[in-house]
Amino acid sequence: MNGQELFGLFILTSLLGALASLSMGRWSKACRVVSFSFSTLSSMLGLALALEVLLGSGTVVLTLPTAVAGFGTFSFVIDQLSAFFLLAISILGACVSIYSLGYTKEYEGKYSLGTMGLLFNTFLLSLVLVVSADNAILFLIMWETMSVSSYLLVMYENRKQDSVSSGLLYVVMTHLGTALITVAFIIMWLNTPGDHSFDFSAFRELGALGAMPELARNVAFILLLIGFGTKAGLVPLHVWLPQAHPAAPSNISAMMSGIMVKTAVYMLIRCYFDFLGTWDTWWGLLVLLIACISALVGVLYALMEEDLKRALAYSTVENIGIIFIALGAAMVFESYHLVDPVANAHLGDLAALALIAALFHTLSHSLFKGLLFMGAGAVLHATHTKNLEELGGLAKRMRWTGVLFFIGVLSISAIPPFNGFVGEWLMFQSLLLTQNITDPMVNLLLPVAVAVLALTGALAAACFVRIFGATFLARPRSRHAAEAQEVPRSMLVGMGIAAGLCVLTGVLSILIVPEIDKVTSSLLGVSIAGKLVNGLILSPPAGEFSSMSPLAIGVLLMIAIPASLAISRFLGGRHKVVTGDTWDCGTPLTSRTEYSASGFSEPINRIFKSVYRPHIEVRTEYTTSSLIKRRISFSRSIEPVFERYLYAPTIGLVLALARRLGFIQRGSIQAYLAYIFVVLLVLLVVFR
Repeated sequence: MNGQELFGLFILTSLLGALASLSMGRWSKACRVVSFSFSTLSSMLGLALALEVLLGSGTVVLTLPTAVAGFGTFSFVIDQLSAFFLLAISILGACVSIYSLGYTKEYEGKYSLGTMGLLFNTFLLSLVLVVSADNAILFLIMWETMSVSSYLLVMYENRKQDSVSSGLLYVVMTHLGTALITVAFIIMWLNTPGDHSFDFSAFRELGALGAMPELARNVAFILLLIGFGTKAGLVPLHVWLPQAHPAAPSNISAMMSGIMVKTAVYMLIRCYFDFLGTWDTWWGLLVLLIACISALVGVLYALMEEDLKRALAYSTVENIGIIFIALGAAMVFESYHLVDPVANAHLGDLAALALIAALFHTLSHSLFKGLLFMGAGAVLHATHTKNLEELGGLAKRMRWTGVLFFIGVLSISAIPPFNGFVGEWLMFQSLLLTQNITDPMVNLLLPVAVAVLALTGALAAACFVRIFGATFLARPRSRHAAEAQEVPRSMLVGMGIAAGLCVLTGVLSILIVPEIDKVTSSLLGVSIAGKLVNGLILSPPAGEFSSMSPLAIGVLLMIAIPASLAISRFLGGRHKVVTGDTWDCGTPLTSRTEYSASGFSEPINRIFKSVYRPHIEVRTEYTTSSLIKRRISFSRSIEPVFERYLYAPTIGLVLALARRLGFIQRGSIQAYLAYIFVVLLVLLVVFR
């Protein structure tokens, strides 16, 4: 079966899954099985298509039979870059689909599983069509389909008020981003050579010719950064993300955080490295600066969250920032390489290395963040709470979930040889190997980026020690946690596949990096696979600086861990083990005396007090006597800085402007006809 046939079969399978879900809505169990079986099958077809393109050399093109005059040809194209993101979509789509077979069982009799299946299959299909659309108009149609279907999935549990409010915020932010993206595409369309065209091939030709005026290029760059940055969750455009992801069902949260935000990464790479041609160094520096802020803000807020899913959502903001650090660095290096490819050949290598690091971390994040959100869903499924202060002790009640969640924690904490470590290690190499750059801003920001990467890595490790400890270790802090039971097998299988891939993509990164090099070389024209991979060792272009072998680390750990356990058992067996009560200062040892999530993060709260601006409230309840206290309760909240000082004034300004402009809507049909007439006249003048 060739690529076109696989692509067509994927689309057909997704559509059949959506239609079958809609038609079988009244039979909940059968609908659940059929819906997610179809999405699993379509994901496997997408995986086969991605591997065919990545491991081969061809490009798959699927052209729609009709074309709209003035808009170009509506085609879907799977090239190296599209295939890479299709790979990530398909892998996580298959894992989440299998997971959903068990997870959605609790919705039977409460919500329509036909609606869930319809929207999920549509969402999965739109993700693939977004990264394969080869026309700006077609891309915007698919982008809106993805946005609307994900919005409806966020709103799925519509009986919960937080789902409704979060969905509203999400749809407003995503459409604001879409509006800016549309304007950027129009600017590029106006500058395409010959007859104006919305085809990406025309945008690509525009970039190759370098014919776009500097002002238009700069405006398009800013609009694209804001528009796609909104979907990606870059600070300060991130406010929807910690609201929408926790409100959505956990299987949808896994897809949104693991994959959907990466579509913005895909399109920014496509636009910056494929469409806009040469660029100024300040583009990369601006991306680098915003990325550093996003990484720090994301991890700092994740550390303070008591809601498990909100903490994971803020962690997504952090990891998007890390990906954009690598993208910004690649843009800076490539700006110098394009000016003088001979003298700056080493910077071309570093640009390729930074872009490889960004793509590798993109794939890694889709796996471990999807795994962690599925794990959070398993915890919610078993305990009916996301509050870290009401969990604890689940390692004994949910052993397999605990093990799989722990693998996700090790991956996101960049512990070798898991995949999260490899991506960040490659980033460090690209940032530390810079030389012969005289620009003082570059020499200032690159070391700052290194420091931010190191700091966020340390804080991320602390964050997930806190999350795992509060959730799975110590004693249960609520009745729900004490009575939790292991989740259905299908949920464990979905998480298990993702966990296994977190290990394999890290250990076997020496096989994956050369394939990613094919993707980056198609964009930059520079291949560094021969310099980067030496046998079983990863070494950056300046090999004398540093080298690393994830496979060797993995093999050593496989030997060292069982050996240490055997030695400890052998030596410990010679001594009598004496058990006794833990020293507890004379108080009964209960869950109230153990370290809580809030207590763990309190030192960090004090260090970054100026960022958090915490508000602490202590409430005291008395008995009939004012001298005897019945209960003392403590609560801590963090000031929503971005919402209060950025979004609230903006919303207030928009509402005030709307009230001022209310006079144009008076219910007069004559006035509305006049408005239409004026708009038509303007269009005739502009497009005469």
